[in-house]
Amino acid sequence: MQSSNEYPNYYFRNYKKKIAPVQITFNKNPFEAIANVHKEVIHYKRADGVDLSGTLYLPGGYDKAKKEKLPLLIWAYPQEFKDKNSAGQSDKNPNEFTFPYYGSFVYWVTKGYAVLDDASFPIIGEGTKEPNDNFIEQLVANGRAAIDAVDKLGYIDRSKVAVGGHSYGAFMTANLLTHSNDYACGIARSGAYNRTLTPFGFQSEQRNYWDVPEIYNTMSPFMNAQKIKKPILLIHGEADNNPGTFTLQTERYFQAIKGLGGQARMVILPKESHGYAAKENILHTLWEQEQFLDKYLKGK
Repeated sequence: MQSSNEYPNYYFRNYKKKIAPVQITFNKNPFEAIANVHKEVIHYKRADGVDLSGTLYLPGGYDKAKKEKLPLLIWAYPQEFKDKNSAGQSDKNPNEFTFPYYGSFVYWVTKGYAVLDDASFPIIGEGTKEPNDNFIEQLVANGRAAIDAVDKLGYIDRSKVAVGGHSYGAFMTANLLTHSNDYACGIARSGAYNRTLTPFGFQSEQRNYWDVPEIYNTMSPFMNAQKIKKPILLIHGEADNNPGTFTLQTERYFQAIKGLGGQARMVILPKESHGYAAKENILHTLWEQEQFLDKYLKGK
């Protein structure tokens, strides 16, 4: 048995005698710091009617009547679909215990931020259309719908919204900062930013660069580096062995942004691959993110 703030434990249930379940494990909550945060799954619609959802966290003791305006953090990862009904399905459970991990934005709910975790970012291509044929438009619409939904609840200052993601979520983050003005800053970890360096496909894209060069170029933040005006934190493992996200991607994108006068910070984690493992690197990643958010979001 478990709940959003009750750590999972095993119970013995006797269906014949129909008595109350008997607890047989007594594991204590190792995440007491987030035991009292508010957690709910919110459902909302994109401008074109696609159903979306996300798990919203509010700081412990937050007064939902007074509705203090909080900065908002959005963490997401785009997914491709061939129809709107599949894209609109949600597997989020408001009663599932929250297990934070090193890459989570949930930590910052204890620092006075509202957090929308695992926000839906579907990219849909129905019929003869492929999802990436209008990737940018759908990406921006997904993000705007998420901000609108939380803003409608009255909890946030929409001038203080940050977006973040890992891998394809980092690619998403760079594109959102490039093609919209909805965010104050962004955090992109272990991403790819130049799609000509993945010329034979990426994610669910089956067409190669020479089939649809305009798709690859339009989707590449590197090709539009002059457009990004908001601060971005770029983090990457020094030894990323994922063929789609070699460390070179972040190094070259950082150089492009800085060379064009944009605001960027690059952090290369020694000896780390696509996911991060060393305690020192994980703690440093968390520190870098906190310093960045405090400077460009909370202190904006």
